[in-house]
Amino acid sequence: THYPIGLLFDLLASSSALPWNITVHFKSFPEKDLLHCPSKDVIEAHFMSCMKEADALKHKSQVINEMQKKDHKQLWMGLQNDRFDQFWAINRKLMEYPAEDNGFRYIPFRIYQTTTERPFIQKLFRPVAADGQLHTLGDLLKEVCPSAIAPEDGEKKNQVMIHGIEPMLETPLQWLSEHLSYPDNFLHISIIPQPTD
Repeated sequence: THYPIGLLFDLLASSSALPWNITVHFKSFPEKDLLHCPSKDVIEAHFMSCMKEADALKHKSQVINEMQKKDHKQLWMGLQNDRFDQFWAINRKLMEYPAEDNGFRYIPFRIYQTTTERPFIQKLFRPVAADGQLHTLGDLLKEVCPSAIAPEDGEKKNQVMIHGIEPMLETPLQWLSEHLSYPDNFLHISIIPQPTD
């Protein structure tokens, strides 16, 4: 699929030594399963669309709209050419927020599961509760995907993975969004069955 490679690894292959063998086909493109990207421009447009969606959630689009076209280009070129410093010089602005807010307006996240037909779960979720307490990864899962969390007296049936690690459920969601978001500024969270080996 057109998901980030790290997400695909978390979702489909995290317990494998070699995740998959790749077979390249040159005809019969699977239009129903994959975005067809006939050019680099289409890929860039899709990436920038994701960035804009994330910023709409975080800052009502104010940050990305104040940037110039050259800043957008620098984000893309930094990502495309594997130049972290070039990318982060601009992306840093998208990760900032006023100190009095204690976080973003909403957290851009998507939750993926191998056990459901639904491509992903995405809802509005604030990083800070009405009482000022920081919401955690556990709070998010309890609200939008309660089946992912083991009951207090039950055994753990799932692993929650981000970038190949299993963060503690007590981790503040704002911190995760700032430090473990993918380049598209979304937090891509995989819920996979607990390995038996």
